[in-house]
Amino acid sequence: MHELFSDELKKLRGRFMEMGINVSEQIYTATKSFIDHDLALAQQVIDEDKTTNQEEVGLEERALKLIALQQPVASDFRSIISILKASTDLERMGDYATSIAQETIRVKGNRRVNAIEESINEMTGLVRQMLEQGLDAYVHNDEKAARKVAKLDLEIDKEYILIRNNITAAMQQDSETVIANSGYMMVVRLLERMGDHIVNLSEWIVYNASGELVELNPGKKDPEMVQKLLNDK
Repeated sequence: MHELFSDELKKLRGRFMEMGINVSEQIYTATKSFIDHDLALAQQVIDEDKTTNQEEVGLEERALKLIALQQPVASDFRSIISILKASTDLERMGDYATSIAQETIRVKGNRRVNAIEESINEMTGLVRQMLEQGLDAYVHNDEKAARKVAKLDLEIDKEYILIRNNITAAMQQDSETVIANSGYMMVVRLLERMGDHIVNLSEWIVYNASGELVELNPGKKDPEMVQKLLNDK
C-alpha cells in the first residue's frame, strides 16, 4: 500500500511540475503576442487558459484521492498540501497571462512606444527566471533556494516602478499613446502580481521542507527596500 502511495505522490509532483512549465510558456507567449502585436498568438493563449484550469482541477482531485488512499505521514501530508496551495498560484499566473493576451487585442492598431515594450519584455524575462528557479527549488525541496527566489521579487517590484514611471511620462509627452500606455500599465501590474505569486510558491516550498509557515515577500513587508534599490540605481 505504501509503495502505491509513493508512486501516486511522485506522479502528483510530476503533474505539478508540468503545470509550472506550461504556465511559464504561457507567460512568454502572452507577452510575445503583446510585444509583436500578434492577435493570432494572443488568441492562442486565451484558448489555452482552459488547459491550465483543467490542470489545477486535476491536481486537486488527485491530491484529495491520495489523502483518502492512505493517511499520510507528516512530511507527505505537507507535500500534498504545498502542491494544492502552489497550484492555485500557478493557475492565477495563467489567468494573468490570459489577461495580457486580451490586452494585445484591445490595444491593436493604436500608437505604441517601443522603449516601454522593450522594458516589458525584459521584465517578463525576470518573472520567468524567477518562476523557473522556484520550480527548480521545488524539485529539490530546497528551502534555502526558495528563500533566494523570494528575494528576486524585489527586482520585479523595482522594474515595475521604473516602467510605471516611464509610462506616465510617455502619456504626458504624447496623448496619442494613451490607449497603448494604459495597456502597458495593465501588463506590468500583472507581471508584478506574478512575482508575488512566485513568492507564495516559495513559501510553500519552505513549508514542505521545514513545516514552517513563513512570510517571504520582502517588498510587501518593507516597501522602503524597493525605494532603496531605486535610489541605488
